[in-house]
Amino acid sequence: MVHGNSFFSLDGPLDVAPSGGQVRAANFAGLARLARSQGRDARGIVERHGMEARVLIDPESLVAPQQVADTLEYCSTLFDDPLFGLHFASTQDPEVFGCVTALCRSAPTVRAGIRCLIEFLPVVHAPDCEVVLIEGRETAELTWLVNADIGVNDQANYQAAMLNLKLLQSIGGPAFRPSWVSLSADPRNSDLPEIEKLLGCKVRGQSQRNSVAFPVSALEQPVPSANRLLYKLLGSYLQQVKSAHSPSIVDKVESYIRGSLAYGRCSIERCAEKTGISVRTLQSRLSEQDVRFSELVEKQRETLARAHLADRRLSLDEIADRLGYGEQTSFGRAFKRWTGMTPQQYRAGC
Repeated sequence: MVHGNSFFSLDGPLDVAPSGGQVRAANFAGLARLARSQGRDARGIVERHGMEARVLIDPESLVAPQQVADTLEYCSTLFDDPLFGLHFASTQDPEVFGCVTALCRSAPTVRAGIRCLIEFLPVVHAPDCEVVLIEGRETAELTWLVNADIGVNDQANYQAAMLNLKLLQSIGGPAFRPSWVSLSADPRNSDLPEIEKLLGCKVRGQSQRNSVAFPVSALEQPVPSANRLLYKLLGSYLQQVKSAHSPSIVDKVESYIRGSLAYGRCSIERCAEKTGISVRTLQSRLSEQDVRFSELVEKQRETLARAHLADRRLSLDEIADRLGYGEQTSFGRAFKRWTGMTPQQYRAGC
Protein backbone atom coordinates (compact mmCIF):
# COMPACT_ATOMS: atom_id res chain seq x y z
CA MET A 1 0.00 0.00 0.00
CA VAL A 2 1.05 3.62 -0.43
CA HIS A 3 2.05 5.28 2.83
CA GLY A 4 3.81 8.66 2.84
CA ASN A 5 6.88 8.38 0.63
CA SER A 6 6.89 4.58 0.83
CA PHE A 7 5.39 2.38 -1.82
CA PHE A 8 5.13 -0.59 0.53
CA SER A 9 5.05 -0.66 4.32
CA LEU A 10 4.79 -3.10 7.22
CA ASP A 11 2.56 -2.82 10.25
CA GLY A 12 5.41 -3.88 12.50
CA PRO A 13 8.77 -5.66 12.63
CA LEU A 14 9.01 -9.15 11.19
CA ASP A 15 10.77 -10.44 14.30
CA VAL A 16 11.35 -9.27 17.86
CA ALA A 17 14.63 -7.37 17.99
CA PRO A 18 16.90 -8.48 20.86
CA SER A 19 17.86 -5.94 23.48
CA GLY A 20 21.08 -5.59 25.47
CA GLY A 21 21.98 -8.80 27.26
CA GLN A 22 20.21 -10.94 24.67
CA VAL A 23 21.12 -12.85 21.52
CA ARG A 24 19.05 -14.90 19.08
CA ALA A 25 19.08 -18.64 19.74
CA ALA A 26 20.10 -19.20 16.10
CA ASN A 27 23.62 -19.87 17.43
CA PHE A 28 22.29 -23.30 18.43
CA ALA A 29 21.12 -24.18 14.90
CA GLY A 30 21.95 -27.83 14.27
CA LEU A 31 22.87 -28.61 17.88
CA ALA A 32 20.06 -31.15 18.27
CA ARG A 33 21.21 -33.08 15.19
CA LEU A 34 24.86 -32.98 16.23
CA ALA A 35 24.10 -34.12 19.80
CA ARG A 36 21.91 -36.93 18.51
CA SER A 37 24.74 -38.16 16.28
CA GLN A 38 26.92 -38.36 19.40
CA GLY A 39 24.28 -40.21 21.42
CA ARG A 40 23.51 -37.14 23.55
CA ASP A 41 20.32 -35.26 24.39
CA ALA A 42 20.47 -31.62 23.27
CA ARG A 43 17.41 -30.81 25.34
CA GLY A 44 19.28 -31.73 28.51
CA ILE A 45 22.25 -29.65 27.39
CA VAL A 46 20.30 -26.41 26.98
CA GLU A 47 18.10 -26.99 30.02
CA ARG A 48 21.26 -27.48 32.07
CA HIS A 49 22.07 -23.87 31.22
CA GLY A 50 18.67 -22.44 32.10
CA MET A 51 17.05 -22.47 28.64
CA GLU A 52 13.89 -24.10 27.34
CA ALA A 53 14.11 -26.84 24.70
CA ARG A 54 12.40 -24.59 22.14
CA VAL A 55 15.67 -22.69 21.62
CA LEU A 56 16.80 -25.74 19.62
CA ILE A 57 14.07 -25.29 17.00
CA ASP A 58 13.20 -21.58 17.23
CA PRO A 59 16.09 -19.39 16.08
CA GLU A 60 14.16 -16.24 17.05
CA SER A 61 14.08 -17.23 20.73
CA LEU A 62 16.14 -14.83 22.83
CA VAL A 63 18.77 -16.07 25.27
CA ALA A 64 21.65 -14.50 27.19
CA PRO A 65 25.13 -14.32 25.59
CA GLN A 66 26.43 -15.95 28.78
CA GLN A 67 24.16 -18.96 28.15
CA VAL A 68 25.49 -19.35 24.61
CA ALA A 69 29.13 -19.12 25.73
CA ASP A 70 28.63 -21.51 28.66
CA THR A 71 26.73 -24.03 26.52
CA LEU A 72 29.44 -24.13 23.87
CA GLU A 73 32.15 -24.50 26.51
CA TYR A 74 30.17 -27.31 28.13
CA CYS A 75 29.76 -29.06 24.77
CA SER A 76 33.51 -28.83 24.23
CA THR A 77 34.00 -30.81 27.43
CA LEU A 78 31.03 -33.14 26.91
CA PHE A 79 32.12 -34.16 23.41
CA ASP A 80 35.82 -34.08 24.30
CA ASP A 81 36.43 -31.62 21.48
CA PRO A 82 38.71 -28.63 22.22
CA LEU A 83 37.67 -27.14 18.84
CA PHE A 84 33.94 -27.73 19.26
CA GLY A 85 33.01 -24.17 18.25
CA LEU A 86 34.85 -24.50 14.95
CA HIS A 87 33.53 -27.96 14.16
CA PHE A 88 29.99 -26.95 15.08
CA ALA A 89 30.09 -23.80 12.95
CA SER A 90 31.41 -25.85 10.04
CA THR A 91 27.96 -27.48 9.92
CA GLN A 92 26.13 -24.13 10.09
CA ASP A 93 25.31 -21.40 7.57
CA PRO A 94 25.87 -17.64 7.95
CA GLU A 95 22.05 -17.40 8.15
CA VAL A 96 22.68 -17.82 11.89
CA PHE A 97 23.00 -14.02 11.84
CA GLY A 98 19.41 -13.60 10.64
CA CYS A 99 18.17 -11.35 7.87
CA VAL A 100 21.33 -9.22 8.02
CA THR A 101 23.00 -12.04 6.09
CA ALA A 102 20.54 -11.61 3.21
CA LEU A 103 21.24 -7.87 3.23
CA CYS A 104 25.01 -8.43 3.09
CA ARG A 105 24.61 -10.82 0.17
CA SER A 106 22.48 -8.32 -1.74
CA ALA A 107 25.00 -5.47 -1.31
CA PRO A 108 26.75 -4.11 -4.42
CA THR A 109 30.31 -4.49 -3.08
CA VAL A 110 32.12 -6.39 -0.34
CA ARG A 111 32.70 -3.09 1.48
CA ALA A 112 28.98 -2.29 1.43
CA GLY A 113 28.18 -5.81 2.64
CA ILE A 114 30.56 -5.50 5.58
CA ARG A 115 29.09 -2.12 6.45
CA CYS A 116 25.66 -3.77 6.63
CA LEU A 117 27.05 -6.42 8.98
CA ILE A 118 28.63 -3.76 11.20
CA GLU A 119 25.51 -1.62 11.34
CA PHE A 120 22.79 -4.22 11.66
CA LEU A 121 24.24 -7.31 13.38
CA PRO A 122 23.72 -5.61 16.79
CA VAL A 123 20.17 -4.75 15.71
CA VAL A 124 18.90 -8.14 14.56
CA HIS A 125 21.11 -10.70 16.28
CA ALA A 126 23.38 -9.67 19.17
CA PRO A 127 23.25 -6.10 20.58
CA ASP A 128 26.30 -6.69 22.78
CA CYS A 129 28.43 -7.73 19.81
CA GLU A 130 30.53 -5.10 18.05
CA VAL A 131 31.97 -5.66 14.59
CA VAL A 132 34.68 -3.34 13.27
CA LEU A 133 36.46 -3.05 9.91
CA ILE A 134 40.13 -2.09 10.22
CA GLU A 135 41.77 -1.04 6.96
CA GLY A 136 45.52 -1.09 6.46
CA ARG A 137 47.55 -0.31 3.38
CA GLU A 138 47.49 -3.91 2.13
CA THR A 139 45.30 -5.82 4.58
CA ALA A 140 41.82 -5.32 6.04
CA GLU A 141 40.52 -7.00 9.19
CA LEU A 142 36.96 -7.83 10.15
CA THR A 143 37.16 -7.73 13.95
CA TRP A 144 34.56 -8.68 16.52
CA LEU A 145 34.23 -8.40 20.27
CA VAL A 146 31.50 -8.78 22.88
CA ASN A 147 30.87 -5.65 24.94
CA ALA A 148 30.06 -7.68 28.03
CA ASP A 149 32.19 -9.80 30.33
CA ILE A 150 30.96 -13.37 29.88
CA GLY A 151 34.05 -15.16 31.14
CA VAL A 152 35.56 -17.98 29.12
CA ASN A 153 34.17 -17.84 25.59
CA ASP A 154 36.83 -19.49 23.43
CA GLN A 155 34.31 -21.81 21.75
CA ALA A 156 31.98 -18.89 20.99
CA ASN A 157 34.87 -17.07 19.32
CA TYR A 158 35.76 -20.21 17.35
CA GLN A 159 32.16 -20.34 16.17
CA ALA A 160 32.20 -16.63 15.30
CA ALA A 161 35.46 -17.00 13.36
CA MET A 162 34.02 -19.72 11.15
CA LEU A 163 30.66 -17.99 10.62
CA ASN A 164 32.28 -14.62 9.84
CA LEU A 165 34.64 -16.30 7.41
CA LYS A 166 31.75 -18.10 5.71
CA LEU A 167 29.86 -14.81 5.36
CA LEU A 168 32.91 -13.08 3.89
CA GLN A 169 33.35 -15.94 1.43
CA SER A 170 29.70 -15.77 0.39
CA ILE A 171 29.87 -12.04 -0.38
CA GLY A 172 33.44 -12.09 -1.68
CA GLY A 173 32.82 -14.85 -4.19
CA PRO A 174 35.01 -17.79 -5.28
CA ALA A 175 38.14 -15.63 -5.38
CA PHE A 176 37.95 -14.56 -1.73
CA ARG A 177 40.81 -15.89 0.39
CA PRO A 178 41.55 -15.01 4.03
CA SER A 179 45.10 -13.85 4.74
CA TRP A 180 45.08 -14.98 8.36
CA VAL A 181 42.83 -15.24 11.40
CA SER A 182 43.54 -13.85 14.88
CA LEU A 183 41.96 -15.44 17.93
CA SER A 184 41.96 -14.37 21.56
CA ALA A 185 41.87 -18.06 22.49
CA ASP A 186 45.06 -19.92 23.31
CA PRO A 187 44.84 -23.13 21.26
CA ARG A 188 47.21 -25.99 21.89
CA ASN A 189 50.05 -26.28 19.39
CA SER A 190 48.76 -29.73 18.47
CA ASP A 191 45.39 -28.20 17.50
CA LEU A 192 46.79 -25.44 15.25
CA PRO A 193 47.07 -27.59 12.09
CA GLU A 194 43.39 -28.58 12.40
CA ILE A 195 42.32 -24.97 13.02
CA GLU A 196 44.29 -23.74 10.01
CA LYS A 197 42.89 -26.51 7.85
CA LEU A 198 39.31 -25.61 8.80
CA LEU A 199 39.81 -21.86 8.32
CA GLY A 200 42.04 -22.20 5.27
CA CYS A 201 44.78 -19.85 6.44
CA LYS A 202 47.40 -19.15 9.11
CA VAL A 203 46.02 -18.61 12.62
CA ARG A 204 47.42 -16.38 15.36
CA GLY A 205 46.44 -17.39 18.88
CA GLN A 206 46.49 -15.33 22.08
CA SER A 207 45.75 -12.19 20.08
CA GLN A 208 44.34 -9.00 21.57
CA ARG A 209 41.42 -9.23 19.15
CA ASN A 210 39.44 -11.75 17.14
CA SER A 211 39.57 -11.01 13.44
CA VAL A 212 39.61 -12.34 9.90
CA ALA A 213 42.17 -10.61 7.69
CA PHE A 214 42.07 -10.39 3.90
CA PRO A 215 43.55 -8.25 1.09
CA VAL A 216 42.19 -4.72 1.30
CA SER A 217 41.62 -4.78 -2.48
CA ALA A 218 38.80 -7.29 -1.90
CA LEU A 219 36.66 -4.52 -0.38
CA GLU A 220 35.91 -3.03 -3.79
CA GLN A 221 35.01 -6.33 -5.42
CA PRO A 222 31.38 -6.75 -6.53
CA VAL A 223 29.19 -9.20 -4.62
CA PRO A 224 28.13 -12.05 -6.96
CA SER A 225 24.63 -12.19 -5.47
CA ALA A 226 24.06 -8.40 -5.47
CA ASN A 227 20.39 -7.45 -5.74
CA ARG A 228 19.64 -3.73 -5.86
CA LEU A 229 15.92 -4.04 -5.03
CA LEU A 230 16.43 -6.39 -2.07
CA TYR A 231 19.32 -4.23 -0.84
CA LYS A 232 17.14 -1.12 -0.77
CA LEU A 233 14.00 -2.74 0.65
CA LEU A 234 15.69 -4.82 3.36
CA GLY A 235 18.13 -2.04 4.20
CA SER A 236 15.27 0.41 4.66
CA TYR A 237 13.39 -2.06 6.85
CA LEU A 238 16.39 -2.74 9.10
CA GLN A 239 17.07 0.98 9.40
CA GLN A 240 13.53 1.43 10.75
CA VAL A 241 14.02 -1.43 13.19
CA LYS A 242 17.29 0.14 14.32
CA SER A 243 15.65 3.52 14.86
CA ALA A 244 12.81 1.94 16.85
CA HIS A 245 15.23 0.07 19.14
CA SER A 246 18.05 2.55 19.54
CA PRO A 247 19.61 2.17 23.00
CA SER A 248 19.81 5.16 25.31
CA ILE A 249 23.10 6.95 25.87
CA VAL A 250 23.35 5.29 29.28
CA ASP A 251 22.89 1.85 27.69
CA LYS A 252 25.63 2.60 25.15
CA VAL A 253 28.04 3.82 27.81
CA GLU A 254 27.39 0.83 30.07
CA SER A 255 27.93 -1.52 27.14
CA TYR A 256 31.25 0.20 26.35
CA ILE A 257 32.36 -0.01 29.99
CA ARG A 258 31.61 -3.73 30.26
CA GLY A 259 33.65 -4.44 27.15
CA SER A 260 36.65 -2.24 27.94
CA LEU A 261 37.33 -2.68 31.66
CA ALA A 262 39.30 -5.89 31.22
CA TYR A 263 41.57 -4.29 28.62
CA GLY A 264 42.58 -1.34 30.80
CA ARG A 265 41.34 1.13 28.21
CA CYS A 266 38.16 2.35 29.89
CA SER A 267 38.06 6.12 29.63
CA ILE A 268 35.49 8.75 28.79
CA GLU A 269 37.64 9.87 25.86
CA ARG A 270 37.57 6.40 24.28
CA CYS A 271 33.89 6.03 25.08
CA ALA A 272 33.10 9.31 23.33
CA GLU A 273 35.10 8.15 20.30
CA LYS A 274 33.19 4.83 20.24
CA THR A 275 29.81 6.57 20.40
CA GLY A 276 30.80 9.10 17.74
CA ILE A 277 30.41 12.27 19.83
CA SER A 278 32.70 14.66 21.67
CA VAL A 279 33.59 14.25 25.34
CA ARG A 280 31.74 17.45 26.18
CA THR A 281 28.58 16.25 24.41
CA LEU A 282 28.80 12.86 26.11
CA GLN A 283 29.14 14.49 29.53
CA SER A 284 26.20 16.77 28.77
CA ARG A 285 23.95 13.92 27.64
CA LEU A 286 24.82 11.86 30.71
CA SER A 287 24.14 14.88 32.91
CA GLU A 288 20.67 15.10 31.38
CA GLN A 289 20.12 11.58 32.76
CA ASP A 290 21.46 12.67 36.19
CA VAL A 291 24.49 10.39 35.98
CA ARG A 292 28.24 10.75 35.48
CA PHE A 293 30.65 8.51 33.57
CA SER A 294 32.61 7.67 36.74
CA GLU A 295 29.39 6.58 38.46
CA LEU A 296 28.56 4.20 35.61
CA VAL A 297 32.06 2.73 35.79
CA GLU A 298 31.63 2.09 39.51
CA LYS A 299 28.21 0.55 38.96
CA GLN A 300 29.48 -1.85 36.29
CA ARG A 301 32.52 -2.78 38.36
CA GLU A 302 30.36 -3.67 41.33
CA THR A 303 27.91 -5.67 39.19
CA LEU A 304 30.69 -7.62 37.48
CA ALA A 305 32.57 -8.13 40.75
CA ARG A 306 29.53 -9.68 42.44
CA ALA A 307 28.96 -11.98 39.45
CA HIS A 308 32.61 -13.13 39.30
CA LEU A 309 32.81 -13.75 43.04
CA ALA A 310 29.63 -15.81 42.99
CA ASP A 311 30.82 -17.77 39.95
CA ARG A 312 34.07 -18.80 41.76
CA ARG A 313 35.97 -19.64 38.57
CA LEU A 314 38.32 -16.66 38.82
CA SER A 315 40.85 -15.83 41.52
CA LEU A 316 40.72 -12.45 43.26
CA ASP A 317 43.75 -11.32 41.27
CA GLU A 318 42.04 -12.29 38.01
CA ILE A 319 38.85 -10.47 39.01
CA ALA A 320 40.79 -7.35 39.93
CA ASP A 321 42.51 -7.47 36.54
CA ARG A 322 39.22 -7.92 34.66
CA LEU A 323 37.77 -4.90 36.44
CA GLY A 324 40.71 -2.72 35.48
CA TYR A 325 42.44 -2.53 38.84
CA GLY A 326 46.21 -2.57 38.96
CA GLU A 327 46.31 -4.68 42.10
CA GLN A 328 44.03 -6.77 44.28
CA THR A 329 44.27 -4.38 47.24
CA SER A 330 42.67 -1.57 45.21
CA PHE A 331 39.86 -3.91 44.21
CA GLY A 332 39.42 -5.01 47.83
CA ARG A 333 39.08 -1.42 49.10
CA ALA A 334 36.56 -0.58 46.38
CA PHE A 335 34.49 -3.70 47.01
CA LYS A 336 34.32 -3.00 50.75
CA ARG A 337 33.19 0.54 49.98
CA TRP A 338 30.38 -0.83 47.79
CA THR A 339 29.20 -3.66 50.03
CA GLY A 340 30.71 -3.27 53.49
CA MET A 341 32.42 -6.66 53.00
CA THR A 342 35.74 -7.85 51.67
CA PRO A 343 35.68 -9.92 48.46
CA GLN A 344 36.65 -12.99 50.51
CA GLN A 345 33.70 -12.47 52.89
CA TYR A 346 31.27 -11.96 50.02
CA ARG A 347 32.47 -15.10 48.20
CA ALA A 348 32.24 -17.16 51.40
CA GLY A 349 28.59 -16.17 51.78
CA CYS A 350 27.60 -17.02 48.19
